[in-house]
Amino acid sequence: MSGARVLVVEHQGNAGLGHFAARLRGRGVILDTVGPDAGRDVPPTLDGYDGLIVLGGSMGPLDDEAAPWLPATRELLAEGVSREIPTLGICLGAQLLAAATGGSVRTAPAGPEVGLCAVDFAGADPTDPLFGGIAGSEVPVVQWHWLEAAELPAGARVLASSAACRNQAFRIGVAAWGVQFHPEALTTTAEDWVEEEGTGLDDIGLAGPEVIARVRGAEPRLSELWGEVAERFAEVVRD
Repeated sequence: MSGARVLVVEHQGNAGLGHFAARLRGRGVILDTVGPDAGRDVPPTLDGYDGLIVLGGSMGPLDDEAAPWLPATRELLAEGVSREIPTLGICLGAQLLAAATGGSVRTAPAGPEVGLCAVDFAGADPTDPLFGGIAGSEVPVVQWHWLEAAELPAGARVLASSAACRNQAFRIGVAAWGVQFHPEALTTTAEDWVEEEGTGLDDIGLAGPEVIARVRGAEPRLSELWGEVAERFAEVVRD
């Protein structure tokens, strides 16, 4: 399939697709971004789309009063699962995916994960369309979360975990994936988020410049590793 269309739900302008955008477009994917900063409402259905990506944001997955587009976003995620439309939820998007399909979300008991971290894809199968290439491996990721998916819906499979968070990556049904980390984020994004946090990082014992420096040092590997995953998602969408 050429010219496959993917709906992208963007919750805030500094939490966009990052380096994923170029990798997806490079594989012939047409990106259609909606959300408050994009100036376009979340549509009521996935009709006309071949895939769905729901990005991260600073709100919680049930903060419907502050973010009134969230109910429609959860409906789209549930639709993606039921119709087996390739779906990827990132950070808040993963929490929304869990909530939309019968799971639950909580404040992370181990505390926030911020900056460069590692996750272990011990639960991934080598045949997984997105993560088969890193099955059984511990890999670097950018994290930025205070909440996590506590319970996943029946039948969901945990693909990756960290010491602080069990449900780092999971798969629901045939073609829906959630990742608690940020595969789309590189140094520029980390800089934006450090600026947004202000003194908030001090409260959890982190220094913004150090967070940025660690992401920058890992950027070549992050770009290679997660850029390949973005391209794998494009291939799933195009099938």
